[in-house]
This record gives sequence, structure tokens and C-alpha cells, in this order.
Amino acid sequence: MSDELTIIVPVFNEEESLPAFFLEMDTFIASSPVPSRVLFINDGSSDNSLKILTEKCQQTAYCTVLSLDKNYGLSVAIKAGFDHCTTTLVGYIDADLQTHPADFLSYFSYFPDYDMVNGIREKRQDRLIKRLSSKIANTYRRLMINDAIKDTCCPLKIIKLTYAREMPFFVGLHRFLPALVQLQGGKVKQLPITHSPRYAGTAKYHLLNRLVGPFFDTLAFRWMRSRYIRYKIADRNT
Repeated sequence: MSDELTIIVPVFNEEESLPAFFLEMDTFIASSPVPSRVLFINDGSSDNSLKILTEKCQQTAYCTVLSLDKNYGLSVAIKAGFDHCTTTLVGYIDADLQTHPADFLSYFSYFPDYDMVNGIREKRQDRLIKRLSSKIANTYRRLMINDAIKDTCCPLKIIKLTYAREMPFFVGLHRFLPALVQLQGGKVKQLPITHSPRYAGTAKYHLLNRLVGPFFDTLAFRWMRSRYIRYKIADRNT
């Protein structure tokens, strides 16, 4: 079966960024080497995001929008996207234009040899406090779970749907998508990508939830990994 891609785009109050994001996504869809579509997950936006998304998807064949009944957070939005995806590959990108759909083009050559491609924001265009908090969180996570992933929260990923669907998911585990692929025995490729300052709007995370949340989520992941069931059949007599 040939590959097809669905890109999940969680959206929470991004009305200012969406028109420019649509332009970049239009360009990517036109140049993608595999048939691609976009699934916007409206995560309970209180601004005009849903109206803007609905109008776009009514006018554009490649996209649809799934609107949640309230704001659940990033983990739930991503899980909802996985649950409603039917293509062989599933991607993830934020709508804030700090990462760019065009960088997905460099990912495709690594399939099917790898089961996930994860971006690395090597030259981050964030404020100092955001860069420091992310560096601390990434260093702590690598020390605790030894997954060798440089930028686990980079919002530019493509995963084989078979691996995405099997992830044991709960709130906070969006921070561990590469490790969750590895947990299933999958291979993760890491690639440097372009990173830009936020185009518009405001960030949804601050120092407290960038450090406290990852601390407890890492402990939860370690607990789950120690009890995760994996096995192989050595022989079967019928």
C-alpha cells in the first residue's frame, strides 16, 4: 500500500496566525510527493479560530476540522487526531508558524526505513527564558529515560499510523511521542528543521508548566514503561 499523509494541526486561539499558516500549507500540499491532507483539531478556541477554520475547509478539498466541545489541552487534541486518521502516515505541526510545513518535504525519504521522523529546533528563535526552560526539561528527560531524543516536543513530526494508534496515551504524554514509538520497538530519525519567532498571538505555555509538568510526566512515563507489555512469539503449534 502506498503512503498517504494526514497532518494534525491542533488549534487553540490562533486566529491571527491561521491565514498565513493556510498559505504555507497550501504550498506544501501542492508539492508533497505523497497524497496529503490536513485535519485541524479546534481545541475549544474562544476566539474566531473555528469560524476561520470552517470557512477554509469549506473552500479547500484537502482539509477538514474536528471541533472539541471544550479546551482539553495538547495531549487530547493530538490523541483525537490519531483516532480520526485513516492514512498510513500521520504528521503533527502547530499553527503558530514557528515551524513550517515545507520542512516535511525532507522527511519522506526516511520512510519506510524509520517509523517516525522528529524535528530538531537547533537554532531556536524563542525568548531566553523559553529556551532555558526547554533545555532544562529536555536534559532532565534524557537523563531519566535515556531516549537520546534531542527535542522531544518539536512540533514537526511524521509517524507511521500503526505506531501512533498503539501509543498508551494520557495527559502529558504528547511530550514523549518519540519515546512512545521506541517503546514499541520503532526507529526514530531526527532531523534539523527551520525555527522562526512566533508569527502572532501569545504562547500557551509559561515557565511553570514548562518545568513542573515535564517533571511529573517523566516520572509517569518511567512508571508506565516499567510495566509496558511487549512480547514476541517464538513458536506456535496448530
